[in-house]
Amino acid sequence: MPDGRLVAGARLAVTTFTVLPLRAGRVDRPAAAVAMSLAPLAGALLGVVLAAALLGLTAAGAPPLVAGVAVVALGALLTRGLHLDGLADTVDALGSHRSGEAALQIMKKPDVGPFGVAALTVVLLLQATALAALPARGWAAALAAVVAATAAGRLAVSWACRRGVPAARPDGLGALVAGTVPASVLAVATVAVAATAFAAAPGRPWQGPAAVLAALAVAVLLIPHVVRRFGGITGDVLGAAVEVTTTVAYLGLILGR
Repeated sequence: MPDGRLVAGARLAVTTFTVLPLRAGRVDRPAAAVAMSLAPLAGALLGVVLAAALLGLTAAGAPPLVAGVAVVALGALLTRGLHLDGLADTVDALGSHRSGEAALQIMKKPDVGPFGVAALTVVLLLQATALAALPARGWAAALAAVVAATAAGRLAVSWACRRGVPAARPDGLGALVAGTVPASVLAVATVAVAATAFAAAPGRPWQGPAAVLAALAVAVLLIPHVVRRFGGITGDVLGAAVEVTTTVAYLGLILGR
C-alpha cells in the first residue's frame, strides 16, 4: 500500500470519526478504503479517552449515573454528534414506511421526528446506565468494556462499507465509502475487536467477545434491510450503525452481573 494512501486514509479516519483538527488531505475512494478499514482503531483510541474519563470521574467521587451521562456527553462532543444525528435521521426514515427517494428526502430534513427522538432517548439512556455499571467491575474490566464497545461501533461501519454494499446516492459520504472494505480486512478487524473484550467481564472471559459479535450481528442484519429501503447506505446509516452496535455491545457486556 503506498505511503500516501495510508497517511491520507489515516487522516480521513481521524477527521471522520473524531473532532481532532487535522489538516484536510487527499479524499478519494482509495483513501476512503483505508479510512473505513481503520475505523475500529479510531474507535478503540476514542474508547481509551472515554474510559479514562469514566474512571477519573468515578475516582473523583462522582455518582455512577452522573459519570455515565458525562461520558456519553463527552463521546457526543468528541464526534460532533454526527453518529447520533445519523441515528435519528435513519430511524425517522425507516419509521415513515417510505422507500427510495422519498425516504432519503426525510433523512435530509433538518428536524428530528418522533421516531428519531425516541431512538435517541433510548440509546442515550442505555449507554449512560451501562457505563454507570462498569466501574464496579474494576478499572481493567471497565477499560476493556468501553474500548471494545466503542471499537465495535466503528467496526460496524467497516462492515457496512464492505464490498457489494451500494451507496444510496451518487454523492456524499456513502458514495465515497460504500463497497471499499475487503472481506480479509473485516475478518482480521473482527477478531481483533472481539479479543479486546476478553477482560471486560471478570470470571466470564467468553462474555466480552460474545457481546461484540452479537452487536456486530445486529448491524450486519440491519444493513440489507436498509439497502432494500433506501437503495444503499448513506452517511446517516453509518452513524446509526455506530450507535446501535455500541449500545448493543454495552448491553451484552453488563448482562449477568
